[in-house]
Amino acid sequence: MGNARKRKKIFRQLLTYAVNTVSILFLLLPLVALLFGSVQTEKDLAVDVQNPLPNRITFINFVRLFQGTEVEASVASYIPPNMDYLGRAFFNSTFVSLTVTLAILVLGSLSAYSISRLREKWTTAFLYISLAVRLLPVMALMVPLYITLRGFHMLNSLTGIIITEIGFLVPYAIWILTSFFSTLPRGLEDAARIDGCSRIQVLLRIILPLSTPGIASCGVIIFIMSWNELVIPLIVSTQPQVMTIPVLLAGLTGDRYLFYTLMMAICLIALTPTVILALLLRKYVVRGLTAGALKG
Repeated sequence: MGNARKRKKIFRQLLTYAVNTVSILFLLLPLVALLFGSVQTEKDLAVDVQNPLPNRITFINFVRLFQGTEVEASVASYIPPNMDYLGRAFFNSTFVSLTVTLAILVLGSLSAYSISRLREKWTTAFLYISLAVRLLPVMALMVPLYITLRGFHMLNSLTGIIITEIGFLVPYAIWILTSFFSTLPRGLEDAARIDGCSRIQVLLRIILPLSTPGIASCGVIIFIMSWNELVIPLIVSTQPQVMTIPVLLAGLTGDRYLFYTLMMAICLIALTPTVILALLLRKYVVRGLTAGALKG
């Protein structure tokens, strides 16, 4: 009986490892395709589309992106002029994502703390209403949003993109942080209030330091969502000077030509910040994704 149980346990472990390995390989398959496609030329990629492995490895796509090297004469007339704004687009995405993340963490922390500590009917209703509003399709709000931003002269500006993304993403932060704040014991706050601390002092000196894992996970999730946002920057801005990385990628899809290898090279570059951030704070990301399942 003991040997049978031991063999069954080993079999379950091996089965678990096998399933995990297959799942990881499946998730990494698109990244492998991006890597193989980015080190080929458009001509080599089109010669044999059924062969996933590159026949000739070249880094000409990355050279074009960083040094502006001229492309082959056969496709030179089809290269989008927006490619000259890659560095600017990368800066815009970084600036917008960081600003949106910091602003949402501040606003979300204040709202989440109020909801988790003020046991009123309106706080619970506000939590569910904010989440329900976010479930509306983004495209359904684009026309009134465009008209509103035009009235405030915020079209074709990073300010308009930042304000819009904050409004769309702050409900996620409120939902995540409320779950974290609800798990903290009230006794620490009561002791601080007895010592003379106000609610804002309790939040800054006790709640936020104890909620560092939750704030970090929320920040990573919001940063990734803002970095990958396409619809809002695409609608709000039409000038190449204010485009972000997703908008730049969308501009590579034309009527007469589709720049596969350049798109794959840009995708690899664009994935670098989010992948590094997710790997450094992967434990916090998992906790943030499961925070909504916790009972507040």
